[in-house]
Amino acid sequence: MPEGHSVHRIARQFDRNFLGRTVAASSPQGRFAEGAALLDGSEMTTVRAVGKQMFAEFDAHIWLRVHLGMYGAWDFAGEIQADPTIASANGRMGQTNQRGTLLADDPIYDGAGENSLSSIGAPRRARVHVRMSEQTTGLDDEDQQWPPAVVGQVRLRLLTASTCADLRGPTACEIRSAEEVADTIASLGPDPLVDDVDEGEERFTGVVRRKPTPIGLLLMDQSVVSGIGNVYRAEMLFRANLDPHTPGRDVPEETVRGLWRDWTHLLSIGVETGQMMTMDGLTGDAYRQAMAHRDDRHWVYHRAGLPCRVCGTEIVLEEMSSRKLYWCPNCQR
Repeated sequence: MPEGHSVHRIARQFDRNFLGRTVAASSPQGRFAEGAALLDGSEMTTVRAVGKQMFAEFDAHIWLRVHLGMYGAWDFAGEIQADPTIASANGRMGQTNQRGTLLADDPIYDGAGENSLSSIGAPRRARVHVRMSEQTTGLDDEDQQWPPAVVGQVRLRLLTASTCADLRGPTACEIRSAEEVADTIASLGPDPLVDDVDEGEERFTGVVRRKPTPIGLLLMDQSVVSGIGNVYRAEMLFRANLDPHTPGRDVPEETVRGLWRDWTHLLSIGVETGQMMTMDGLTGDAYRQAMAHRDDRHWVYHRAGLPCRVCGTEIVLEEMSSRKLYWCPNCQR
């Protein structure tokens, strides 16, 4: 599932390429035809991410809410403006060509496509580099025409004169009023990139310290804290040397505060690099290797049965509320 860093990157992509522009909206798949008709011909005036959800306002005071869920992704094509404040995976500033392909000196592309400028969400690689799913073929051909040919099951297409964004496979894609958007955001836990960081820390700490629920579940509860998914959950708990089964109310206050500060730190790295980099202090070839391969940038995630990088104990994989949890039973006790 796309985690918070991806959704913030998506919102920033829309901010650079769609905000203030008239948008043609359609639903090639047909499942969002009525909603697309309401958006068609209007101007995108606001876009923001909160946790794993994106909200975009259009000039008719209509809001679009998108939750990518497990399989959703936005694919961008055309003239894609890079963010000059965000480095590409090799630490150089990213640029794009007309096809939306990331241009940088000796760039790194993650094997799962996580660091793709042109496709953000569930793992995809750039449109012109690889097929995305069993529903998607012929991407090289579509690159030769404008607008791009519709490929696969596109729930929503947003199109300006020069940029195209196709939404595939979301859990939620719906029209909402301003009041409904406000209610949804109010129900979410704090997001370090949205809320005041200090206020967010107090809110997060207060909630966790009252709960008998295991901390491994609380970190995944979007009403407690926004944006954390399976990868960040496992890595943050390891970095805190914290048993995931510990009730929230039994976690020392300073440890809870440390979790919030670590999430603030890791989320910023994720937005900057496009990767869920959770190992600190890597430099040179080790950093490049970690950016290119997921298994080289995590402490415990996806390492079931392998020795812990710190103590050598076998990493455990279990299910916690139907989601995979990786942890070290020696370091996290």
